[in-house]
Amino acid sequence: MDLRLREKLALVSASTAGIGAAIAGGLAREGARVIVNGRSQERVDKAVAGIRARHPEAELESFPGDLSTPDAVRELTDRFPRVDILINNLGIFEPKPFTEISDDDWRRFFEVNVLSGVRLSRFYFPKMLKAGWGRVIFISSESALNIPVEMIHYGMTKTAQLAVSRGLAELTAGTGVTVNSVLPGPTASEGITGFVRDLAAQGNQSVEEVEQQFFEKARPTNLLKRFASTEEVANMVVYLASEAASATNGSALRVDGGTVKFII
Repeated sequence: MDLRLREKLALVSASTAGIGAAIAGGLAREGARVIVNGRSQERVDKAVAGIRARHPEAELESFPGDLSTPDAVRELTDRFPRVDILINNLGIFEPKPFTEISDDDWRRFFEVNVLSGVRLSRFYFPKMLKAGWGRVIFISSESALNIPVEMIHYGMTKTAQLAVSRGLAELTAGTGVTVNSVLPGPTASEGITGFVRDLAAQGNQSVEEVEQQFFEKARPTNLLKRFASTEEVANMVVYLASEAASATNGSALRVDGGTVKFII
């Protein structure tokens, strides 16, 4: 299938590793020109080299900067005043008991996970409406629906992304612009694989044993019974970013391995 992404400019925030890197690579594979973003030039350069190694014809741009800050967003938008596809992927997570989550923690999670996408959308979304075509995609989480008791502040931000996404979609009526959210489930991203390795080492277990126990105890409703690959999540995002997904708007699409049991 030709996803008709050639000559489209895509920005993927936090795209040097994990799901973001897989999305950037998938968009580049389909012919889009992709802005790769990370907090340091070193990480961005490494990510760009990795994508080019897999896709030699990839058209890539680099932007090192922390897009959870207004200054970095201004610098980015000055350099790239227009994008066709905006993937709001930047996010952080941290298990922490509710009573230990400080006001500063709540503010930090909201700033990074929610306001980063709000600021970028506030700049690029009106330009997409004016051009008559565009894609805005928020990378949320199944934690938006299954709020994890071990990190309620994270779940709150993922739910907030769904609200922002649906609200923006309401403003696209009758245009060629769509706004959607993608809700990954447990995914073998850089942070998760490191976390699992650490748990295995601490418990003198194999990585496979820890993964099996995770799905037995922490995510028993998951139907995959394994961590999804970052590419499996990216496939959904790349499709949503394409012309082929023109009738999908205002939706929250789950790539959660069946973790969320209810249908709606």
